[in-house]
Amino acid sequence: MNSQSAVILFPRAKGIILVLIAATFWGVSGTVAQYLFHQQGFSTNWLVVIRLIFSGVGLLLIAQKAGKQNIWSIWKNKRDIVRLLVFGIIGMFGVQYTYFAAIEHGNAASATVLQYIAPVIIVCFLCIRRKVLPTKHEMIAILLALAGTFLLVTSGNFKTLSISGQAVFWGILSAFALAFYTLYPGSLLSKWGSLLTVGWGMTVGGIGFSFIHPPWVFQGHWSLTSFLAVIFVVFFGTLIAFFCYMESLKYISASEASLLACVEPLSAAFLAVAWLHVSFGPAEWIGSFSIIATIFILSKVKSTK
Repeated sequence: MNSQSAVILFPRAKGIILVLIAATFWGVSGTVAQYLFHQQGFSTNWLVVIRLIFSGVGLLLIAQKAGKQNIWSIWKNKRDIVRLLVFGIIGMFGVQYTYFAAIEHGNAASATVLQYIAPVIIVCFLCIRRKVLPTKHEMIAILLALAGTFLLVTSGNFKTLSISGQAVFWGILSAFALAFYTLYPGSLLSKWGSLLTVGWGMTVGGIGFSFIHPPWVFQGHWSLTSFLAVIFVVFFGTLIAFFCYMESLKYISASEASLLACVEPLSAAFLAVAWLHVSFGPAEWIGSFSIIATIFILSKVKSTK
């Protein structure tokens, strides 16, 4: 290998490593959140408001330190203010709350995989808006997502649910929330960048929700383990994970990053089974891989357009 090839490959390897770290931290944080909910008595409300506020402020501090733009500039345009409030309160808060609620009522593995139905929801929405029928590959992705969801929530049995109805409801709702979160802030992202948009989105969502559930209203059992678990969810599973993901986009394409991010549901599933002894049989694994396969199919469709 000559020196020129090494120069090209090293940044690409760095990007791959960064996105794998981000996806793994996201997946592990879901399982850690399940531990806090199921074994330490923590509530979704408290963990969501703490996660949003601390991670949001942390991302804003990183953006401020980068020094490329004034972090307060986004508040000078009325249209941007409205879009930021909608993104923060509905998009950012919505995707965080529904995901954690799905974990609290079910488990991290199912919640994370169900959230990955979002790309299929986006495809359906865009087809409806453009008044076109899905392509052959898009139809295959839709059918795979439906079949995977069925296997995941029923274990292949039409008569029963393998997870609670509330877990299914919140899990599917989190997929819709993620679809909105992905589609809505396009103009904000192109104008202000991801660090500033997501940092303010988290902060706005956290502050808004704190009026409903103040961060000082707490339930659960504090111990060294639970304290470290909260630190992991807030900092490693959110702040550092997002920063690594954004950094990876400097070295690899967004489509490559989204494919590699499929490590997230797999890491959540493996850890939930190994650590928290979540029941995950053959039907659930087949369902999970069916849903994850839709990401590869849709990514290939996008790359050929």
